[in-house]
Amino acid sequence: MTEELEDERLLQKFEQIADRLSEKGYAIVDNFLEPQEVRDLLDVLTLHQEQGTFKKAGIGTADQFTVDKQVRGDYIRWIEPAQALPPTQVFLDRMNEVMRYINRTCFLGLKDYEFHFTVYPPGTVYQRHLDQFQVNDHRRLSFICYLNEDWLPEHGGNLRLYLPKENGAEEEIDILPIAGRLACFRADMIPHEVLAANRHRYSLTGWMLDQLNDLTFL
Repeated sequence: MTEELEDERLLQKFEQIADRLSEKGYAIVDNFLEPQEVRDLLDVLTLHQEQGTFKKAGIGTADQFTVDKQVRGDYIRWIEPAQALPPTQVFLDRMNEVMRYINRTCFLGLKDYEFHFTVYPPGTVYQRHLDQFQVNDHRRLSFICYLNEDWLPEHGGNLRLYLPKENGAEEEIDILPIAGRLACFRADMIPHEVLAANRHRYSLTGWMLDQLNDLTFL
């Protein structure tokens, strides 16, 4: 694929994200990552696992942080942009482009992002929740980019979004975590959960913020 065609392909993806966020509050975009990009990121994830840098994920922030395996069973490895390996940097650069495009088209005033690698062992879940903290409300958009090659419906592990309806009811949308797929949604408006899978489930998960990352404690 030529550089010009690649740029056009990415622009179409960015347009899909912005349009669907504006219309529905969420967007699902397939092939956001090419198969080789998925494999390269899986290699980085495996390296971090071998180095033992994944930690058990918890709930809340600062002095409210707790670990509850019944509520949340994933393991995470935060990305430090200054130390990111080349495949991870390619991903971060693309998300930076997404952020700039959304700011131009949706006027959300996004200023920074934070991402981590995520591993859900078989049988683990993340119960229904909102991504925006009560004491730190700077997360505006949630992003999940899946790294699960050869994923089938019978493997489970769906992301389930609970979309509010005007009559007070909710609509449930289930999203299969297939490789290269990007899911994004309003962090402050859309409750969601991660359902159990029967194999390991991999992703890059993060948020776009309305404050610089090192100032989100303000």
